[in-house]
Amino acid sequence: MPNWLIAFVKIIDAVNYRIGRLSMYLLFVLSGVLLWSIIAKAFGRPPLWTQEMAQFTMVSYFVMGGAYSLQLGANVRMDLLYGRWSPRKRAAVDAVTVFAMIFFLGVILWGGIESTAYAFEIGERSRSVWRPYLAPVKIIICLGVFLMILQSIAFLIRDIALARGEEF
Repeated sequence: MPNWLIAFVKIIDAVNYRIGRLSMYLLFVLSGVLLWSIIAKAFGRPPLWTQEMAQFTMVSYFVMGGAYSLQLGANVRMDLLYGRWSPRKRAAVDAVTVFAMIFFLGVILWGGIESTAYAFEIGERSRSVWRPYLAPVKIIICLGVFLMILQSIAFLIRDIALARGEEF
């Protein structure tokens, strides 16, 4: 493998690792928002923003941690035959099937970018009483999907090297 491909994979892995580790702390933000909601309701002043803020925080946690989850192999995989194959055969099959994942994520990213552009054009807001702008959460979704695509490309490069018998 060329050195620039190895550097690319290492950079993508490092970026997704750091962002994934950082996004773990969004659970504390989510807990704080929900705790505030509970305390405010107990005193008879339920805030209008807590439910949607909790949803936005959960979406951010889920999407921004997606590439990190892929990196750790925490995704669900059908292991009927896969577990019996040699690492080299697994890499060859993964190098082919990763294109389905990249295509799927690409379609999601394309739709997400169009939806984000639309949200900016019209100043799209939620239909709730709080009425927050939706563009920020749509940007986060697009960024998270883009990071998953980059991680999938890094997997593809790694799988091609392994299928060719090269250590990465």
